[in-house]
Amino acid sequence: MTFQTILLEIAGGVATITLNRPSKKNAFDMLMRRELAQALEQVRGDDAVRALILTGAGGDFCAGADIGGMTGEVSSEAGRKRMQSMYAWLNKLVELDRPVIAAVDGVAYGAGFSLALAADLLIASSRARFCLSFMRIGLVPDCGVLYTLPRMVGMQRARELMYSAREFDAAAAQEYGIVVEVVPAESLLERARAIASSFANASAVALALTKAGLNRSFESDFASLLEYESAAQAVAITTDPHRAAVRRFLDKQPTLYKWPAG
Repeated sequence: MTFQTILLEIAGGVATITLNRPSKKNAFDMLMRRELAQALEQVRGDDAVRALILTGAGGDFCAGADIGGMTGEVSSEAGRKRMQSMYAWLNKLVELDRPVIAAVDGVAYGAGFSLALAADLLIASSRARFCLSFMRIGLVPDCGVLYTLPRMVGMQRARELMYSAREFDAAAAQEYGIVVEVVPAESLLERARAIASSFANASAVALALTKAGLNRSFESDFASLLEYESAAQAVAITTDPHRAAVRRFLDKQPTLYKWPAG
């Protein structure tokens, strides 16, 4: 499939979706939204893909929505339908049964920041900059950030970042618990690929069940999660990767699944 605003590469069990409007700092337009939905469906349908990387071209992740496309009168109903069309695939991204890694370089503003927060893990270059810029243009934070950010940083910090619409750097993002690693810009994709490639030796079933449980953690009580863990473990314990890992342990062989050293 050929795209105009994104790039999709699948190699070695890792899919990489690159937002590719560098002259606009990879800002969303309607075509990019449609192409992201198409690319995600392709990734979802490919069982050989074990992890997905989201990144941006030209030294930036995403500047958010393309403000140049916001001119003219738009009815509230049309605006709502436009957002809902995006949310259909955004929800599929969050629920994807494989790990998603956002590799953020340069700006991650507005909906671009929200998109990065939809990933399971966010790593950033040392020159990355983040901003929930919605208040600057009289809009409500969107693309799921009202859900994701408070769970990541707590309600007070989420309020401050949304109300102030201030920019902050990668070091602050790591301090807030948004970013798991900060690396030099020149090694950002290399590090993202190393993490993504490590999942090739993990149990796809265990990863999917773990992610599904985490996605529901804040909406479940303790007893419900214990029941989920019991059911999920009953499935995982029957899988070939688990049995193979047990055999390797008993034979005193090193584990195949290892998190890559930073």
